Amino acid sequence: MEVRVARRFLSLAAFALCMAAVLSAGISEAASQPMVRLKDLVTVEGVRENQLVGMGLVVGLQGTGDKGRMANQMMSNMTQQFGVTMDPRQLNSRNAAVVTVTCQLSPFIQPGQNADVLVSAIGDAKSLEGGVLLQTPLKAANGRVYAVAQGPLTIGGWSDSGSASTVKKNVVTVGRIPNGAIVEQGVDMAYADSGSLNLLLRQSDFTTASRVAAALNSKFGNVAHAVDARMVSVALPPGYSNSPSAFIASMESLQVRPDAAARVVVNERTGTIVMGGNVTIGNVAVAHGSLTVRVTERPEVSQPGALSGGTTAVAPRSDVYAQENSPQLVELPTTSTVEDLTEAMNAVGASPRDLIAVLQAMDQAGALHGELVIQ
Repeated sequence: MEVRVARRFLSLAAFALCMAAVLSAGISEAASQPMVRLKDLVTVEGVRENQLVGMGLVVGLQGTGDKGRMANQMMSNMTQQFGVTMDPRQLNSRNAAVVTVTCQLSPFIQPGQNADVLVSAIGDAKSLEGGVLLQTPLKAANGRVYAVAQGPLTIGGWSDSGSASTVKKNVVTVGRIPNGAIVEQGVDMAYADSGSLNLLLRQSDFTTASRVAAALNSKFGNVAHAVDARMVSVALPPGYSNSPSAFIASMESLQVRPDAAARVVVNERTGTIVMGGNVTIGNVAVAHGSLTVRVTERPEVSQPGALSGGTTAVAPRSDVYAQENSPQLVELPTTSTVEDLTEAMNAVGASPRDLIAVLQAMDQAGALHGELVIQ
């Protein structure tokens, strides 16, 4: 291992010297944040989607519907609405399934317009392929009906089964109905009351909020101020007092440079590491060695001799092999960044999971100047 690393890369001492020379040359410690449209940084308070949900019945299935009593009861209730009374116990069809229907009601949508719906089986239906959703009212949290959904489902998968095996592609118990909901009533959007509106940052940050207010004041005059890390209050300029939509459209193209907190996000389940460019590392020396343990099972059969009266038995036998690679010592100066640490760890052949352990130890030692988020 040491020979291979020595052949491919510079020695650790030479690497540290090169890194110090680069830092002393004045190269930036972290890449600056790019300029971003204001439209991609904020949302307007009061302009939002609304969630709708309903429970309905999908019919027309080829024997892949629910086996439980809930589907039979819903079919019985539906037949009663059309003047046909039937005992749910007499309904043994497997061609129907009870589903939940969800929908996102877009802002400013008006009655008569359409919206997409998502249909999901809640019983023991095997597949919704080929099914048709019967008319289902969709309600909001206040209990009022805002849309009605109906139509054939698109699954995006398929399922085929025999007597002993089943083949499936994608999920066949969830489907969509494009434009399957008709809006019955819209939702009022109050976003510019009393001649002002509030901008909500997607990521809370005091510096970004101040920069957003400064960009608005630079173009429209003294109209904006940062309320807190999440909100910027904006007064409508005199020329836009009667047309707040035009004012929002004109300010969405403003370019703002956002700021971000120094953060390292680690997902130990997948070995994923995402590091912010402004994370820095204090003066620290890192030594990390990996331990490999291999356990091999080799059961042996003990066979007694003829006419000995013994019984055949299996004797377990385990071979345990442990190997620890020689630790590599990497020293980083005070002005090092996470990028420098990554290059140094790659030079000594460390894996991403090794780097996760190193980052956790550096955070506990107080050398990682940033927030470490473990997922």
